Amino acid sequence: MIKALMRILKQDKEKLHIPRSVQQVIPVKRVWPDGVWMVGNKYSKCWRFTDINYEIASKEDKTAMFLDYSELLNSLDSSATTKITICNRRINKKEFEKSILIPMQDNELDGYRREYNQMLMDKVTDVSNSIMQDRYITVSVAAKDIAEARSFFNRVDAELTTHLAQLSSSCEPLDTVDRLRLLHGFFREGEETMFSMDLRAMMKNGRSFKDTVCPDSFRFESDYFQMGERFGRVLFLKEYASYLKDSFVSKLCELNRSMFFSIDFIPVPTDEAVREVENRMLGVETNITNWQRRQNQNNNFSAVIPYDMELQRKETKEFLDDLTTRDQRMMFGLVTLVHTSDTKEQLDRDTETLLAIGRQNLCQIAVLRYQQMDGLNTAMPYGLRKINALRTLTTESAAVLMPFRAQEIMEPGGVYCGVNALSGNLIIIDRKQLINGNGFILGVSGSGKSFFAKREIIFLLLFTNDEIIIADPQNEYTPLVMAMGGAAFDMSPTSPFHLNAMDLALGYGDNANPLIAKSEFTLSFLEQIMGGTGRLTAMDKSLVDRCLSKIYAEYLGSNYTIQPPTLVDLHKALKQQRLKRADELALAMEMVSTGNLDMFAHQTNIDVNNRLISFGIRDLGKQLRTPGMLVMTDAIRNRVARNRERGIRTHVFIDEMHIFFANDLSATFFSESWKQFRKDGALATGITQNVEDCLKSVTARTMLANSEYLVMLNQAPTDRAELAKLLHISDNQLSYITNAGYGKGLLKCGSSIVPFIDQFPKDTKMYRLMSTKPGEIEEILA
Repeated sequence: MIKALMRILKQDKEKLHIPRSVQQVIPVKRVWPDGVWMVGNKYSKCWRFTDINYEIASKEDKTAMFLDYSELLNSLDSSATTKITICNRRINKKEFEKSILIPMQDNELDGYRREYNQMLMDKVTDVSNSIMQDRYITVSVAAKDIAEARSFFNRVDAELTTHLAQLSSSCEPLDTVDRLRLLHGFFREGEETMFSMDLRAMMKNGRSFKDTVCPDSFRFESDYFQMGERFGRVLFLKEYASYLKDSFVSKLCELNRSMFFSIDFIPVPTDEAVREVENRMLGVETNITNWQRRQNQNNNFSAVIPYDMELQRKETKEFLDDLTTRDQRMMFGLVTLVHTSDTKEQLDRDTETLLAIGRQNLCQIAVLRYQQMDGLNTAMPYGLRKINALRTLTTESAAVLMPFRAQEIMEPGGVYCGVNALSGNLIIIDRKQLINGNGFILGVSGSGKSFFAKREIIFLLLFTNDEIIIADPQNEYTPLVMAMGGAAFDMSPTSPFHLNAMDLALGYGDNANPLIAKSEFTLSFLEQIMGGTGRLTAMDKSLVDRCLSKIYAEYLGSNYTIQPPTLVDLHKALKQQRLKRADELALAMEMVSTGNLDMFAHQTNIDVNNRLISFGIRDLGKQLRTPGMLVMTDAIRNRVARNRERGIRTHVFIDEMHIFFANDLSATFFSESWKQFRKDGALATGITQNVEDCLKSVTARTMLANSEYLVMLNQAPTDRAELAKLLHISDNQLSYITNAGYGKGLLKCGSSIVPFIDQFPKDTKMYRLMSTKPGEIEEILA
């Protein structure tokens, strides 16, 4: 017997204890607030770690992930037992409603809130979307006291964090309340919202922590157990296949039932493992030699070594090579699984499904007979191992039991972005938590870009107090804005609305003196009016700057309490200089100050206090196209600055962004905004279909590379190639944006890339507001 295994078995050995109450079934003897528990004769601690996109990764990426996971297994301490657990938990309806659904506000938009909430409830109550998977690592070690155990767990924490980071995963230690919440969710399913734990108060009142988490009753039969009103059964992996796919674990855990799937690992020191395998090798060779001697004694000198002996020699030699030359470790493994159902009949059907999955993978999964309680305590993330069904594994064979599948993104307080195409779970993203919350929505025409953006706009409007600005080159968002009570500003010479180009808000610009930034804007505006850049001389710029200081003096002196100056005031100030060049400048800008194109020369008369504003530039003529875009971007800068001072977050949506990239001034503004908006509490979203054209611009390429949030819908072949190069997207991931249907694609959030499906019910008012399909628009208008 290997010494390491003998030591572990001795540590795990306990006196036979027959539980006299439900609480005594839970094998936890003592807990500390930091999450260290005493279970059996050991101390244990649990970490939660995040999933990674293993299933849709390329072969090269899968190989890299497999090797990184093998390194994690190799790093496990041989003096401790490690348990990796996958927990299937059903989403609690009340908890979901509290964290995700939009609360009513008793206003005219409550009808839309009900529609949105109904859509979310339909998604989550579907069977395939009602299960969430969590992953845990539980380490248990024998220590003389709690201080020694804590010191050991601190080292384990550092190692786990490092190795999981290489896998693009992260882990966090669970404190005692979190660990007890995990048990409560399994033992008392459906009562998650009732969980409340105050350890100090319980100690003061002399109550046990088990009273809160234990079920009402336990009844253990030969091959199943009853827990309150629910039924459960513990299975274990009895026979392993000679060849096992890395998808075996994920297939087992696809069952839409509450479940704990656990893999116990007991690593063996390499020197002991090599010594043990060499002894076995010596035994095999001795058996072969004895067999050959017997054949020679019978004058059978040409006898061939039997196949079973030759196979045993080959496998033992391969095992020894793995340990000595291929950086493999020897470890003992145990796979257990506990699943529950509402009825005994359903439990039997689920068990048969799991057994069939095992048979399909040439494995034998068996029911534990007369060991259901020990099996339950083994499968749960206590850190115990009560079942003696260990199997000898190498690191590679252990790593094939891959716990990773597909990454989930469900952040409380975030925005609904569709359904995970792999798991069927909701994708909820809070862009405020990203390093840089700016993003892009990319896709060919008709792939659903505008629909995705409109759905996000509606959610933000209904759920938050944030303000929203839309740059709308095609006036496409006007019906939505008007239906939501917003202000749609059609920037047209014939429009009755005006937008003051000289508006200046508190906090405008990056400098202490806002006139510096306003002077730069005014000079750029005048250059465009005069027919292009390079027309203003140094003397011209000085004249304009002098006039700006004059017309803004009273406004700034009043601390922004009076109305700001206009282009008319600037025109008058230039005329008052009594200089020939000043008169020429005044004449040049007369068309936009007192002439027929004076839409930017009056005080703003749109509802600037509205939470939702769109700027439509479709009807701007050739003369005002570029100046109009410049005034619009300046208005966005003013609004963001004003909201920053008020402590309000601003969301800026820019549709058909390739149009703005084609203009140097607007491209420069958005490039600077992509860097500045985070400091201003603003989030920008660019929407475009011409990805390849954008990537030809260094500015656009930099903005894409620095965006932590990307929505990629169906892409043209050339665009796919460029995006794959820029974002390192694998071929498997590219399949989700190749000939993809409407509302289907990839979503990049931070370092995670998740395939999604965004299907909105068509029989709703919101769908009619968001749809851009010509046939549906005509039907709506009719």
